[in-house]
Amino acid sequence: MRVMVRSELAQAGVKIGRDRMFSELRARGLLVKRRRSEYPRTTCSRHSLPIFKNLIKGLEVSKPNEVWVGDLTYLRTEEGFLYLALLTDKSSRKIVGYHCGDTLEAEGCWRALEMALVDLPKGAKPIHHSDRGSQYCCHEYVNRLAAREMPVSMTETDHTAENALAERMNGILKQEYFLDAKFQTKEQGREAARQSVSSYNQRRPHTALNYAVPALVHSLTA
Repeated sequence: MRVMVRSELAQAGVKIGRDRMFSELRARGLLVKRRRSEYPRTTCSRHSLPIFKNLIKGLEVSKPNEVWVGDLTYLRTEEGFLYLALLTDKSSRKIVGYHCGDTLEAEGCWRALEMALVDLPKGAKPIHHSDRGSQYCCHEYVNRLAAREMPVSMTETDHTAENALAERMNGILKQEYFLDAKFQTKEQGREAARQSVSSYNQRRPHTALNYAVPALVHSLTA
């Protein structure tokens, strides 16, 4: 936020560091509070489906479309839960595909994958990395990756640490873009997810990208 408003601050003659800005926001109750409540379990890794090795452990990623990371999270509504499937490019941090649906079935994940594949350059074969959830291990999903000759990679021991970027994306959308709120209707939740992904891709600066935004980095170097 400080980076996004620094030009306005400079024009107003205000000099403020990151820690001071957090202190001022906290003192005024302007920081987003994490919601603590019941939540559905989105990952079921106890199944008999094939699993795959972690191919990205220690891998240095230097450009977009080398590695995509996937994960599922949930949204609360008065009409029940929604499930948001995300695919994020590990280098550019851009959300390249997403789908917000009513169930935890694999369809939501492969719809997110189909969205991502639309803009994948010809000849690019990113490694697809995820946890061992049944949605990503099912034959239908794996066959879709095989059809595009995309290597399949999965977490092996610590599912959170080995898929840290995907987990981080869930947190960013919920904590910074208010997807942790409880929406009145599922339609409102879906629209909020759409706006959040668009705003994140187009406007959210990343320290890992020297404060550039994901969509710009992805388009310039993909």
